[in-house]
Amino acid sequence: MKRLWDISPTVSPASPIFPGDEPYSLRWTAQLGPGCPVNLSALTMSPHVGAHADAPLHYANDAASAAEVDLDAYIGPCRVIHAIACGPLIRIEHLMHAANALPERVLVRCNERADETWNPAFTAYAPETVEWLAAQGVKLIGLDTPSVDPADSKTLDSHQRLLRLNLRVLENLVLDEVPEGDYELIALPLKLAGACASPVRAILRKA
Repeated sequence: MKRLWDISPTVSPASPIFPGDEPYSLRWTAQLGPGCPVNLSALTMSPHVGAHADAPLHYANDAASAAEVDLDAYIGPCRVIHAIACGPLIRIEHLMHAANALPERVLVRCNERADETWNPAFTAYAPETVEWLAAQGVKLIGLDTPSVDPADSKTLDSHQRLLRLNLRVLENLVLDEVPEGDYELIALPLKLAGACASPVRAILRKA
């Protein structure tokens, strides 16, 4: 079998989240015992906890929800590009060393190790980089930080580029052990009616 890279962090109450977002919690609604043959649990969390796919509804009213996005972008050939310690924004020059014949999916590793606590100084995408990737035929971008826009952005310029260019995005990936190169990406969002995002179990398989 081809090697798999699990690029999803474990989701737990300790998962880092945007301040004010809903953390992960789990409670038991039934437990094995006399008269009960199963364990049952209930979850509460923002769909932006852990590895997730933003839906266009996250940054535009009346746009597609997680249940309504086409799935094609979330599965297929993908390139992982390293731009470790590139600074606050991923710029075009940080990707040029691996830009020949880009596939339709590009994930950028910004960190030596994924953050395990909230870090507001995470790396995001420069809006012009989103534009450039779309011009190369890319349909999905991703990264190993919480957002394609800086934590303090009020205009969400890179998210707005995603909307205008009809790109999909994966955030909060874990690329710590993934070498640069080409893979097959599988990261399907759940069919959550009305949701602004969806958790994904994102994996890479060697091309």
